[in-house]
Amino acid sequence: MTTTLTQFKKKPSRAAGYTLIEIMIVVSLIGLLTAIGIPNFLRSRDCAQIDGIINNLRVIESAKDEWALQNHKGTGDTADWPDLSDFIKGGAIKPVAGETYTINAIGSPAFAVTVVKLGTYNGGSPINAQ
Repeated sequence: MTTTLTQFKKKPSRAAGYTLIEIMIVVSLIGLLTAIGIPNFLRSRDCAQIDGIINNLRVIESAKDEWALQNHKGTGDTADWPDLSDFIKGGAIKPVAGETYTINAIGSPAFAVTVVKLGTYNGGSPINAQ
């Protein structure tokens, strides 16, 4: 029995793995999805922080009203944080984005000021509860 060398040669087969084009398509799709997703995430985070600040302002206004009713105070009287702490759940307002809250007199709305831009509010501009 005679065998030839050609009988033992393996036929060339396609090597397993991905081609460069397939990898480039996958990377470009990931980049496209990231480009769409990150701005939406940042926008939703800003909206959530603004909603938290406005909710805190509503809590402050409610505490001011309760304080005024309990202490027989009227429009123009002022309260400070220790006065309002009894009417706020937990005794204090927790900042959402490093903002500072200003309590105005009864009848005037409280407002918050942030150092960073949130949505349409620039840093340093007051945020009022609507």
